[in-house]
Amino acid sequence: MRSIFAAILIALIGAIGFVLYQYNTKVTAEAQYGVPFNLVTAKGDAITEAAFKGQPTALFFGFTNCPEICPTTLFELDSWFKELGTDSDKIKSYFITIDPERDTPEILGDYVASVTNRVEAISGNPDQVRAMASGFGVYYKRLELEGGDYTMDHTASVFLLDKNGAFRSTIAYGENSDTAVQKLRNLVKG
Repeated sequence: MRSIFAAILIALIGAIGFVLYQYNTKVTAEAQYGVPFNLVTAKGDAITEAAFKGQPTALFFGFTNCPEICPTTLFELDSWFKELGTDSDKIKSYFITIDPERDTPEILGDYVASVTNRVEAISGNPDQVRAMASGFGVYYKRLELEGGDYTMDHTASVFLLDKNGAFRSTIAYGENSDTAVQKLRNLVKG
């Protein structure tokens, strides 16, 4: 009798654990990634976290004075979107500065537009930009250089969000192009 009771109790605890795990997984997967923000596009339009809902989104955080990672990533994004063909129209993409003191909306917009018309530039008030980047878990740090100049160290991944604004995956800097395109295709499929 005691072993039957123990087996029932273990099964009940296992079932409750499984249900809680499934619920937590569903709630976590459907939650919008990041934090609320209020920034500005290169066109001077206000943009909030609501822009990351409605269709899949690719986000990249960088800066215009970046010597290698940022321009390379923009060129790669442009080529990945070209390879996707018409499916690329189903993905919104944004380049968010992590150096808003130098990257005004206009400067950032010109920088991005010189590489691609598929990526929208986002800048704004420095405190709000930093709060948004931190809220998205983006690493960034100002590194002083000789002569009073500086550069920025930062996360170099492209963040992929689903149509609900929930985090799905990343494309790492230097990741194989075929893999990156497949991740974007998977993002479009949902």
